[in-house]
Amino acid sequence: MSRAPRFAGYALMAVAALLALAMRRGAIDQIGPFPVAAVALLVGMIGVMLVFTDLMVRGLYAQIGAAKNAAPDDAPDEEKRRDEME
Repeated sequence: MSRAPRFAGYALMAVAALLALAMRRGAIDQIGPFPVAAVALLVGMIGVMLVFTDLMVRGLYAQIGAAKNAAPDDAPDEEKRRDEME
């Protein structure tokens, strides 16, 4: 699994921060027909979405891997009781 989406998300968040800084200093007012603040918010939001999605998917894969690697003796008590009753 590649970490490229997460790094792209970090890059987009950095671009958003640079756009906000440039707007604050008065270097740019608009990007095409859109205000810089709107573009910075959109780019930052997409970056955050990429980072969080990558981290959530990695966490899900880690949970699935841990469940697959768990020994069968780690079954919950209720399942052990059901097996003993049968």
